[in-house]
Amino acid sequence: MTALDLVRSDELRPIVAAYQDKEVNRGVQKIEGPLWKISRFLGWRSHWVVIEDGMLSWYHRQADAVTGVRKQGCTSLAQAYCMVKPWDHCFFTVRCFDNTVHSFKVSSKTNSVATRKKWLDALEAHSAYSTRHCIQEQILGDDGDVDAAVGNLRQAVQVASTCQQKLESEVAIFLSMVKNGADFGLAAPLLLKAKETCELSSETCAALHLCLELLSKQEEVWSLKLEQELEKNKALTEALQTLASERHEIKQSLSKGRRSSTLSTCTEDDFYDAESDSESELSVSGFLSVASHSCEEDEGRDAPLLSSLCHPSALKGPAGMSGECNHGNQPAQCNGVKKHRTSLPTPMFSRNDVSIWSILKKCIGMELSKIAMPVAFNEPLSFLQRITEYMEHTYLIHQANTTTDSVERMKCVAAFAVSAVASQWERTGKPFNPLLGETFELIRDDLGFRWVSEQVSHHPPVSAFHAEGLQEDFVFHGSIYPKLKFWGKSIEAEPKGIITLELPKYNEAYTWTNPTCCVHNIIVGQLWIEQYGNVEVINHKTGERCSMMFKPCGLFGKELHKVEGYILDKSKKKLCAIYGKWTECLYTVDTASFDTYKKSDKKNSDDKNGSKRGSVDEEPEEMPPPDAETVQVIPGSELLWKITPRPENSSKFYAFSTFAMQLNELEKSMEGVVPTTDSRLRPDIRAMENGDIDLASAEKKRLEEKQRMARKNRTKSTEEWKTRWFQQGPNPHNKAQDWIYLKSYWDRNYTQLPNIY
Repeated sequence: MTALDLVRSDELRPIVAAYQDKEVNRGVQKIEGPLWKISRFLGWRSHWVVIEDGMLSWYHRQADAVTGVRKQGCTSLAQAYCMVKPWDHCFFTVRCFDNTVHSFKVSSKTNSVATRKKWLDALEAHSAYSTRHCIQEQILGDDGDVDAAVGNLRQAVQVASTCQQKLESEVAIFLSMVKNGADFGLAAPLLLKAKETCELSSETCAALHLCLELLSKQEEVWSLKLEQELEKNKALTEALQTLASERHEIKQSLSKGRRSSTLSTCTEDDFYDAESDSESELSVSGFLSVASHSCEEDEGRDAPLLSSLCHPSALKGPAGMSGECNHGNQPAQCNGVKKHRTSLPTPMFSRNDVSIWSILKKCIGMELSKIAMPVAFNEPLSFLQRITEYMEHTYLIHQANTTTDSVERMKCVAAFAVSAVASQWERTGKPFNPLLGETFELIRDDLGFRWVSEQVSHHPPVSAFHAEGLQEDFVFHGSIYPKLKFWGKSIEAEPKGIITLELPKYNEAYTWTNPTCCVHNIIVGQLWIEQYGNVEVINHKTGERCSMMFKPCGLFGKELHKVEGYILDKSKKKLCAIYGKWTECLYTVDTASFDTYKKSDKKNSDDKNGSKRGSVDEEPEEMPPPDAETVQVIPGSELLWKITPRPENSSKFYAFSTFAMQLNELEKSMEGVVPTTDSRLRPDIRAMENGDIDLASAEKKRLEEKQRMARKNRTKSTEEWKTRWFQQGPNPHNKAQDWIYLKSYWDRNYTQLPNIY
């Protein structure tokens, strides 16, 4: 019989059991040593990591671990599990019970496989040990009231001690009675039973005393841990605030310097500066226009023909398909605009007086669907207009239609897919979130297409679009739903949704998804954007595919903006290679020449990296963008696509391309022709384009509040929102969930439209 057998209380049994488990599991060995640990703010840093008694702790130095001071962090390994990357023998992550993830690397200069296995085995053992002790924490209540638990245990110890004293007193009285002549033979069994009970009671009291001691020590550990976390949070907040304020001051001083140096040569109209303290609710789709919206949508042009709007059947094909506007002697006329504008009504205002850190510091680890952001971080376009920029290089589609070789067509389509994200370069302003039911149309007679898009869902935000050639020579459609992740100093947008291009002349359909987009240095430093991930363009008729890799920045920034891949036949045989930069151009070359170049380039890179690293074994940190470097052309290469240069005044107008500047053109003759839900008619976007920031902010708040009230009213009634121009259904080519165009928009029957503005 043990002390556990004597415990009658359901509350005390887990505590005593946990104590006995601790005695049994003293064989779980402590492990410590140097590991690399990644931080969202500081990147990879070397730490001294200790695993002991089911706790994972890390220190800045080994000496700190010995003294127990300056602990950088610690966490319980209860219910924790590890994950590894098969291709990386140094890397492993630990996911804890609260879903926090800690990433580590062992040194690559040791036997990384064996070293990592040693740490993984230790983590598994201590996780099992710590999980058994979770019961002890669970009995403390959902609110984790440690003081109450310790108080209850002290009371239990006192009761047990009192019982033991009474029992010992009764035994002593019984013995004195025997000495005074009582019948010992009859009392002997009772005496032995009393002694046995007394011994067990002593063991119980000893166990309870030990449990009380353990809980008291744990209480001190928890208090110390809480104090350390508060200090770390305070120090980190102060450091980031200091960096943000310094950056803000530097930008202000630079801005003042530029103004004073150019004031003598510029007119008063050349400058426009305004600030806004107003904030508005930001949906998931909108927060990362910088990254997410631009990340999965990019291509479009603006300016349809008045006669085409009124008489869609009178539309004619383009005279030239080079991708440049106005190639004929007659000027293009689109939606009543006889000549496309080359600038916005007013230059963009200064963002120097608005600190993004003051907003985002409250949002680390939070959902991005309820972040209040000043209108100062917007650009005067709706997200529906932003994704229309997919069509800027439509000439690539027309070029694909002119060739009879399926591989040549694949080259053009792959180039079109890459050009779709080119407009994101240096575009660090976010588009306005589309309202539910908002639409945007665009007819470009000079480029040979017409486009319609609709915001078909608000939670989650989904934008559907459909474009077609004016001579019915292609159909381009898809839906966009960005999934956002906020990493503290960067924002990542993972694109969701299928992009489809159909070429009726060859009965071919191509599908692909866009790469992941990430915006860096959103708090401190210069903002820069990178695209990374695999993009696979599939020809569903021939089975051919183009597999391209958008490369991440890399250790020394050499891979930034690079795109590389191969066109494969249905048996996965490489037919040719594709390479370039999504910010610059794209080439194709034969596979042998490309592979030879890659081997030579890799050897040169290894030599350079070796000389840069020297003998220091350091881990890479997140690199800033390197200076622009043109693509090194491999002999025998063929140019597939080259980006249209930005206009000279682009920096004054939100880094817009000429195509983007034309998207929000509006003339009186267009009103009454386009539907009342068109993005051009949004008052907040129009106010921002005209330079009235206060009005833009007020209108944006009004529209969002109106949308919330409409949604609230729908929930109170049986009425459901119905999309007008798209309906949800399977993609006809890969059966994935998609939004399908209903083919009724261009009938110009716009009755019973919702009043969303």
